[in-house]
Amino acid sequence: MELLAYPFMQRALIGALIIGLAAPALGIYLVQRRLSLIGDGIGHVALTGVGVGLLTNSSPVLTAVLVATIGAVGVELIRERGRTSGDLALALLFYGGIAGGVVLVGLSDDSSNSNLMQYLFGSLITTSVQDIAVIGGLGVAVLVAMLALRPALFALCNDEEYARVSGLPVRTLNILLAVTTAVTVTIAMRTVGLLLVSALMVVPVAAAQQVTRGFRTTMSAAMLIGVGAAGAGIVVSAEIDTAPGATTVLLALVAFLGATLAATVRRALVRRSHPPVAAEPPDVVLHG
Repeated sequence: MELLAYPFMQRALIGALIIGLAAPALGIYLVQRRLSLIGDGIGHVALTGVGVGLLTNSSPVLTAVLVATIGAVGVELIRERGRTSGDLALALLFYGGIAGGVVLVGLSDDSSNSNLMQYLFGSLITTSVQDIAVIGGLGVAVLVAMLALRPALFALCNDEEYARVSGLPVRTLNILLAVTTAVTVTIAMRTVGLLLVSALMVVPVAAAQQVTRGFRTTMSAAMLIGVGAAGAGIVVSAEIDTAPGATTVLLALVAFLGATLAATVRRALVRRSHPPVAAEPPDVVLHG
């Protein structure tokens, strides 16, 4: 715990807590729409943005946000017009993004493996004050949007046709989800890395679904699990000298397993205390 007295660990903790709140707040909509893996695809595109930043000697975080946003909006428009199926569009995103990223990073002056690894797997301890400012500003914007537009986004994710008939701006909301996903992925790459970012958006939601029923309570529980796993991941990784991003994801998975076990035990107790009632015999029996 003494490590938390150092400024770089304080910055790491602040960044992790922001992502721990914002990622599940967005992830619950992606899970509702069965787009749990879209974070992986956008993460690969964000790697291309990182390569652009390194090649042009500009901020890799900001260029990753820009490139990932363009990619996410493009996939959404392709999906909407029906020219390419959703899974094929994601596959194109996967392959093109990671190939472009590797090539651009290789062409940049700072093309060392360690520099590439910190974006693939996260490197919060190297987070600067400027990085925290970007993460904080964009993370708060995502969180506010997900909470303020919760009724409209819930209607969209539950039934897009119903949302369109109800007069909701479906295309605008779809693009908003795509953009906020891109933003969340790129700011979370400093926390858990581009290869693990989807886990922080999906696993807390999956854990919350085991013990909650309503959408609002599930969202709140997922955010609580996300921020708990992120904060604990920083502390635990500092104590046992492990990668913060991977530790955070493992703790989120532990929370999922714990929630699943608790839900199983609760259902067993309910069945034991309320045994099924035997069906009454029919008054009339028809013989063929």
